[in-house]
Amino acid sequence: MAGMFNLHCTQKLRDRLKARAVEPVQTAHWLSNWYATILPWRPQMALLVNEQTLLPVIVPLAPSATFVHRIPFEVTRMLQAMGLSHDPWEAELLGWKSAAICKTANRSLLGTMNEFCFLAQVYRDHKDLHDPLSISMTLAGTPCGGAQGYRYPKDLVRQMALN
Repeated sequence: MAGMFNLHCTQKLRDRLKARAVEPVQTAHWLSNWYATILPWRPQMALLVNEQTLLPVIVPLAPSATFVHRIPFEVTRMLQAMGLSHDPWEAELLGWKSAAICKTANRSLLGTMNEFCFLAQVYRDHKDLHDPLSISMTLAGTPCGGAQGYRYPKDLVRQMALN
């Protein structure tokens, strides 16, 4: 469905957003499926991870009433910070008007998201990174993978943006 993206939220985040889980919508674009959880910091943040590229994006959670509407802006900021041109993905992001808030379904991605949560906390507490964009950029350079080999989210995003 045009104008929508899927946001697969942990139960804790769905409760915070006061959102009932729905079935995911059919999407064709690589940017349209995200997983999200709460980072219990002060101020509270949410960690989003793109399902296809594992791109992490940290977004301020408050005010939670506008959280979903701010996601396209925050993803755009991340892609711009990575030096990507607007053409391949700008129309997709500008078309996002709402999200299908769904249950999480990909256990492997949940594991990656948990690792990103741990690393984000380390970068924040021990590497003195406090800006959500700086932490997101650092996380994007983290090797992710397993049996099929390791991949870097920042490289996967660049690959997808060029296709």
